[in-house]
Amino acid sequence: MKLETELEEIQTIPKIIQPREHKAKICVWADLTIDDIDRVNESQHADLIKQVLADIFHLDDYQNNLKNGVMMDLYYYTLQFARDSGFNREKTSVFFSIIKKTHEVCIETPFGNLDHTFNYFKALLLCHAVNRPPHSIELFNADEVRKITEYAINTYFRHFKMYKYVFTPLVKLDLAMNYIGMSMTPPPSETDDQEDQDTTLDEQVDTTAGETDDQKTEETEESPAKKELRTMIQAFLAEEIKKMKQNVDEQIKSTEETLSKKIESVEGNSPRKGGSGKGKRK
Repeated sequence: MKLETELEEIQTIPKIIQPREHKAKICVWADLTIDDIDRVNESQHADLIKQVLADIFHLDDYQNNLKNGVMMDLYYYTLQFARDSGFNREKTSVFFSIIKKTHEVCIETPFGNLDHTFNYFKALLLCHAVNRPPHSIELFNADEVRKITEYAINTYFRHFKMYKYVFTPLVKLDLAMNYIGMSMTPPPSETDDQEDQDTTLDEQVDTTAGETDDQKTEETEESPAKKELRTMIQAFLAEEIKKMKQNVDEQIKSTEETLSKKIESVEGNSPRKGGSGKGKRK
């Protein structure tokens, strides 16, 4: 039963994708329609606004579900900023979609994609601040662009790692190494563990002579692959030692030649015996 549950958990893990570039597009009324904006504007209390958002984005369990609770806070404070900034219905819808799409790019991969996400946010904002139809429209002015950028940096991107932690799976690396020509060691089982315990008790009673006999039998029962590996290692070490000896001999020889040349030059410059002696007195 435990194995079946583990297999079900493995199958439900979402596919992990690498960070990628996204192209910004005009997103007027993409996530919030005119009716949705009107419903939000009619709701003055925070609980009523959250209830409207829960109905639109199917976040009914946001009070008990951690992920949906974080999403509800993100959506609610985004609309609250739009209301405080005096955005009209069209600007509110676009600003909400910019934050929502930025968040979707952030959580599409557990790998680090801060630069990709921020570049996509800037491209989305620029797409609604320059009048170049059909690629972009001039919806926000320069002052509104500055306010939106400051808000996104101080709220969303300041908690970028928190959103990663909540909405993306944890990535673990399982490294397995296989050596060519060597048999794979099977994983230990419960029976093997019991046999190992019995053998350890027997080995504690054995004498040193018995231990040497066991070592001899292990050496004789060594597999051909291990013997070949041992031979290769010994040959490699012997070759390296031989090269080291040759290098040492060459260094000693060069040092002796240098010393001999220095000695010869000193002897050649010194005065000969009796060459400058004084004559004897009569």
